[in-house]
Amino acid sequence: MGMVGGGRGAFIGAVHRMAAALDGQIEFVCGAFSSDPEKSKASGEDFYLSSDRVYGSYAEMIEKEKQLPEGVRMDFISIVTPNHVHFGPAKMALENGFHVVCDKPLAFNMEEALELEKLVKETGLIFALTHNYTGYPMVKHARAMIRRGDLGKIRKVVVEYPQGWLATKVEDTGSKQAGWRTDPSRSGIAGAMGDIGTHAENLAEYITGLRIKEICADLTAFVEGRALDDDGNVLLRFDNGAKGVLHASQISVGEENNLNVRVYGEKGGLEWHQMEPNTLVAKWLDQPTQLLRTGVGELSPESAAHTRIPAGHPEGYLEAFASIYRNFAYCVQARLAGKKPDPLYEDFPTVSDGVRGMRFIERVVASSNSDEKWLPFD
Repeated sequence: MGMVGGGRGAFIGAVHRMAAALDGQIEFVCGAFSSDPEKSKASGEDFYLSSDRVYGSYAEMIEKEKQLPEGVRMDFISIVTPNHVHFGPAKMALENGFHVVCDKPLAFNMEEALELEKLVKETGLIFALTHNYTGYPMVKHARAMIRRGDLGKIRKVVVEYPQGWLATKVEDTGSKQAGWRTDPSRSGIAGAMGDIGTHAENLAEYITGLRIKEICADLTAFVEGRALDDDGNVLLRFDNGAKGVLHASQISVGEENNLNVRVYGEKGGLEWHQMEPNTLVAKWLDQPTQLLRTGVGELSPESAAHTRIPAGHPEGYLEAFASIYRNFAYCVQARLAGKKPDPLYEDFPTVSDGVRGMRFIERVVASSNSDEKWLPFD
């Protein structure tokens, strides 16, 4: 793995490195960690990388790594930069034969997202997007239950992602994380909806297997002087006729990272909370409520394949994140060996999921700015 971004002072870069290392399938060999070559060099020293594999720019990294022999050069890049620096390194990597892992959202705007999707199709390279919440074992079990029809036809989907860390104008205090997320020139056209609303959208579609057909959105920037939304409410219509509600907020005081989803079908319902990720609640018309637990009993093969340790040993955010990297790594390994990967491990968000995320951002903002009640998703 070669990394773009994620140097000193970055939060998500460290998460990516830990996730990539967890299962012992990925070696971290090089990087371009900052647009400032000196900062990149200093970060490379922090990570104990060889100085000749620490680069001053992603372009230099891709060009020089391509010249190294197979087995020495990086096999893929991991992009952990703010949104406006996703497209350039992803495009150049694909054009030069490197697979890609990219943080979400996919790109700065829809035009860039569609170009990346086209490049992935043309090159046949593997592209993963880190919607990491899909990596939890009980999320995968929920998806398997819905796929096999345990809940019957899905009628209602409620997905929420409240946080409270931007309840004040944190971006004015020098916070690097708040600074770029609230800056339209770096974040894009959406704030909270781009940052965490896309996770909620992706989780709802991933678990149910449904696709959003229409939306009706209301976005607000509650903090005075903030340029992008910090709260949003979206009504959803799905392609099977189900209805949904999506709420994403970064001004919900007291909330930490309370992503949760509830799905209701004709025969039963499911409820999952990211802050208690090892538990899936199953509710039924004609039998008692069940608490399903990671690693306990006969769960689905999809869940078992993403459970690393015995029941009662909590698996959390890093393990879910690592599932994206491990599955991606298995697929790249299979490609290098000329084999087909196990379908259980082809389960990670792709560039097309990223395009849907960008479409969600675009349509939500358009809906919020429109006098029309409903707008088509596609």
